[in-house]
Amino acid sequence: MKKLLTFALALLMVAGCSNNGGTTTTPTPDADANNEGGNTGCTITIGLVTDLGGIDDKSFNQGTWEGVVQFAEDNNMGEECYGYLQSSADADYIPNLSTFADQKKDLIEAPGFLFEDAMKEVADLYPDQKFVIIDTEVDKPNVASAIFKEQQPSYLVGVAAAMKAKEAGMTKVGFIGGVENPIIERFEAGYKQGVASVDPSIEVLSDYANAFDDPGKGSTLAQKQYNDGAYVIFHAAGATGNGLIKEAKDRREAGEDVWAIGVDSDQYDAGLMSDGTSAVLTSALKRVDTAAYYFADQVKNGTFQGGTMVFDASNDGIGFPKENPNLSDEIVKAMEDALAKIKSGEIVVDEALQK
Repeated sequence: MKKLLTFALALLMVAGCSNNGGTTTTPTPDADANNEGGNTGCTITIGLVTDLGGIDDKSFNQGTWEGVVQFAEDNNMGEECYGYLQSSADADYIPNLSTFADQKKDLIEAPGFLFEDAMKEVADLYPDQKFVIIDTEVDKPNVASAIFKEQQPSYLVGVAAAMKAKEAGMTKVGFIGGVENPIIERFEAGYKQGVASVDPSIEVLSDYANAFDDPGKGSTLAQKQYNDGAYVIFHAAGATGNGLIKEAKDRREAGEDVWAIGVDSDQYDAGLMSDGTSAVLTSALKRVDTAAYYFADQVKNGTFQGGTMVFDASNDGIGFPKENPNLSDEIVKAMEDALAKIKSGEIVVDEALQK
């Protein structure tokens, strides 16, 4: 039976891994792929396996890795204590997870629902190994599952997109999803509800790339939506969304007034242009860094257990960046008010798309 863990108070202990206003950490791959010694003087040893987006996707994988790095820094851990293995195909998931398990890492983290089947298999093969999977649930006693209410931060950026569009006299905004599934649909559903809360007459254009690792497809879909009149486009597409951000940068560099909205981590820096400003309006934060840090802290403290943990507004598992140079004070205030109402229950964001 799955255990639903509550952690509103415990999450406060990991405030040190909060988003750093768009800064990124330079990742280093696992330095000792053949070490079978397990914990050899480190606080704990951690291995992260990326999904297809890669460690530098400026989004989901990178955000999770930043949580691992922050934990290592806070605990004075050397680089030999943590590392990652990058997956270039689905077939890499089981071998990469197994490599870290053979090394007897104290914790192995896998960001993404694409790992579900591989995690189930490897968790059975290594029953004494502690695993974390982010974005889906795996009902194994040695696996902790982190899931998010993606519709909530998406509602917040929907408010920002609609208000920014109205300021410019525009009537359309856009959404680009990676692969059409319930998780990405929650992003789309929340975004549309946030937009409608400002002005129901604003049209939301939606497209799916059918890939999380194809920036070219992201750029193509962004071109289509901008050409069709979208003023702001929000993506939930991993590395595919980098194509949207590049398209927004290119257009703004050419003098066109359009915007992109980032996802998972603060993507402001990804949109930086030659004049030092950014084409990224704001970002829907899904605190995968907090999840990665929290479970590492559990292993350190000897309190790790399998089960499902929900990250949402009630425990600061979602949000938007503290610094938003491209938003007016009025828009930021509206987002803050919406977040407070989501926390209190006054606003309930539906996770399903309205058909």
